[in-house]
Amino acid sequence: MGWRRGPGILAAELRAAIPALRGSLEADAPLAPLSWFRTGGPAEVLFTPADEADLALFLAGCPRDLPILVVGLGSNLLVRDGGVRGVVMRLGRGFAQVMVEPGLRVRAGAAAPDVKVARAAAEAGIDGLAFLRGIPGTVGGALRMNGGAYGGETADVLVEARAVDRGGAQHVLSQAEMGFSYRHCDAPANLIFTEALFEGRPGDPAAILAAMNAITEARGATQPVNTRTGGSTFKNPPGRKAWQLVDAAGCRGLRVGDAQVSELHCNFLINHGGASAAEIEALGEEVRRRVRETSGVELEWEIKRVGEA
Repeated sequence: MGWRRGPGILAAELRAAIPALRGSLEADAPLAPLSWFRTGGPAEVLFTPADEADLALFLAGCPRDLPILVVGLGSNLLVRDGGVRGVVMRLGRGFAQVMVEPGLRVRAGAAAPDVKVARAAAEAGIDGLAFLRGIPGTVGGALRMNGGAYGGETADVLVEARAVDRGGAQHVLSQAEMGFSYRHCDAPANLIFTEALFEGRPGDPAAILAAMNAITEARGATQPVNTRTGGSTFKNPPGRKAWQLVDAAGCRGLRVGDAQVSELHCNFLINHGGASAAEIEALGEEVRRRVRETSGVELEWEIKRVGEA
């Protein structure tokens, strides 16, 4: 079958090719509501698998060259205005479980919000996972980019991760096999993470919850948390802070249309309501240009930009 199609055709072909699917397939699905920026075009198909078995069935039954993009809470995502060809996959309730296990361990599905994992660990007296409170995403995103905040990162607490490849085969990767580095992991790009097993250390629930509350207060005081933003825009260069470079380049408060560099924390871009994805991306590129000219540093995007202009 052909995979360059007109509106709605891909969804119909997938339903016909994999009739036993239990998850939802939505054609021409709006993605702006799934992104914290609240902008961008639609997905050709939005697929929400029912569980890991349903995900494996889908991957085994669809062409290996069919583009698939996995998204989480959309906190670190900029969807371009032309939308996304192929399949956008969003793991739902079947991947959102969080369970405390013996040995100071917490098992969490890839769709579980990081804050939910941090809270479960704290209530169980498991220390070391409180930093997850400062990451506005899901476990899957934390695995893929070694998410971290407030002195901790995923590599510090991960025991193993479960994933499914493009052929539908299931894999378990140890922490060492993930190949973690700063905001990156070397796990093959064709793996879709489904679950993580974390391990902490003994702690006092009240003290851990207090630390989490302190993170919440710090975020509220220093970051534009109640705005349409994508979180940290640029990775910190080695030995430098991205926000300091942006500030030194005179970009605090800089605007392109309805997109603006936050005046509170200038490593955040804000959509004031009417910004297109093109305006947000253009603003980010202008910031990169000015930083390059003033400091000689090439800032690298941390926000994932996807789709067609």
